[in-house]
Amino acid sequence: MPAVVEITPPFFEVGPKAYAYGRELVRLAVCADRLSAEYGVQIILTPQYTDIPAVAREVKRVLVFAQHMDSLMPGRGVGSVLPEALVEAGASGVLLNHSERPLLRDELARCIWRAGEVGLATIVCANDADDAADIASLAPDAIIVEEPALIGSSTGGHTTQASIADADHGIWRVDPAIRVLHAAGISSAQDVYDVIAAGAQGSGSSSAIFTATDPERMLTEMIRATRQAWDARPQGAVTA
Repeated sequence: MPAVVEITPPFFEVGPKAYAYGRELVRLAVCADRLSAEYGVQIILTPQYTDIPAVAREVKRVLVFAQHMDSLMPGRGVGSVLPEALVEAGASGVLLNHSERPLLRDELARCIWRAGEVGLATIVCANDADDAADIASLAPDAIIVEEPALIGSSTGGHTTQASIADADHGIWRVDPAIRVLHAAGISSAQDVYDVIAAGAQGSGSSSAIFTATDPERMLTEMIRATRQAWDARPQGAVTA
């Protein structure tokens, strides 16, 4: 069964991890929904499982993705995340294989298959271009290419046009329909602009947004930068 949502560039993934939850996160989700409409940037938000229903009720454009799931079927499995339960909670997709929640390749394949079975879109994390090309063979909807050592860092400016092109082309040789996001170490709107301008279809951030003095302002600046960089790219430079 195909996913019920399509990920369209330019897009931006907002990863709260465990930084924000409850009413604070719902407020940011509402802000993200407004920004998505204003700038025409598709925003993906990955809340805590317990916040999925509250966030999904308040947004119209933001895509609500779970932070993880398991491949089990309904039945036994205390503490597991059931795909059907995510759909019922209001999720439209799931993030898989993050460096903080890695999956063995067989389990990742089963999770991607189960997500498709229940209609959840999938974004899968990859460590580098080679890993991304291997993951592409599992046919996720999107791949996030980010070096684990840079996740949560504030280095910025690490992703070059050559590395973006290398990863993208490796993925699209396997499946040109897969969307590709480049992130890790994104600490400012300028970092977002640079990555999109260098050829990325999307970017994303976690700690830079949620540890900022004003998370909504930081998110606004990053979404504006996404739009500006995308529009500034030469005509015909839009990737697969």
